[in-house]
Amino acid sequence: MSRIAARRRVTRVTVGEAPRRRADFLAVEEPLEIRVGGRALTVTMRTPGSDVELAAGFLVSEGVIHRSEHLAAAIHCASDGEENTYNVLDVALAPGVAPPDPSVERNFYTTSSCGVCGKASIDAVSTVSRYRVDEDLLRLDPELLAGFPDALRAGQAVFERTGGLHAAALFDGATGEMLVLREDVGRHNAVDKVVGWALQHDRLPARGCVLMVSGRASFELTQKALMAGIPMLAAVSAPSSLAAELAAEAGLTLVGFLRGPSMVVYSREDRLDPGSSTLDDPSPIG
Repeated sequence: MSRIAARRRVTRVTVGEAPRRRADFLAVEEPLEIRVGGRALTVTMRTPGSDVELAAGFLVSEGVIHRSEHLAAAIHCASDGEENTYNVLDVALAPGVAPPDPSVERNFYTTSSCGVCGKASIDAVSTVSRYRVDEDLLRLDPELLAGFPDALRAGQAVFERTGGLHAAALFDGATGEMLVLREDVGRHNAVDKVVGWALQHDRLPARGCVLMVSGRASFELTQKALMAGIPMLAAVSAPSSLAAELAAEAGLTLVGFLRGPSMVVYSREDRLDPGSSTLDDPSPIG
């Protein structure tokens, strides 16, 4: 799709060799203004595509909706008679669903990499989920989990062309099946698209599932997993200290540095069977 990857002439410079001009592809980044009932809610920089899922996942993460029937309609619209650029999405909530609290509104752009930094107050991220993950019965063979990064990488069609996109995917913890994969310039956007897909397919809460992300596990991604009722978050890189604290408090299994057969488990390691493979044991603290 032309709006996902853009072609551009670049110069490849290698020390000791003559510069080479060639065509390359870049991941497209464009603003998306999300409106609810005609009222601007937020503007996020994203990779075009799956915009309705992105908006739906964002609203789940903010505690505005939690069931598919809460979302009545969504339409791309133009502003003030201008040409429709498909960068404005107006969402209609079902009758009886309360509109977003004013504290959710973001009156400035949210960068594609920052996410939670766009909040007016850090207190606004402490949204209480409708779903409990501490009671989820998910049990997962570490050997099965170890295969998720390769499956994620293999499904990143746009990354293959651009090298510039994050990815998030939802896996069935019992079978290892990848249920959905979404790419975006922002890791939080990719997760919102996955959560939005789950909402639209009546898969919330996503019991027995694993959220796999291509980068690090931040506090915001941990919160998004909790809001969607996902009991396990796995990342190829490190989690933040706040992400680990939130996961431990909520009973979510947080896995980092998932590379090859190795991984580090930061909370609720009981969901992984240590008899199936060797888990890295972080040095005890204190």
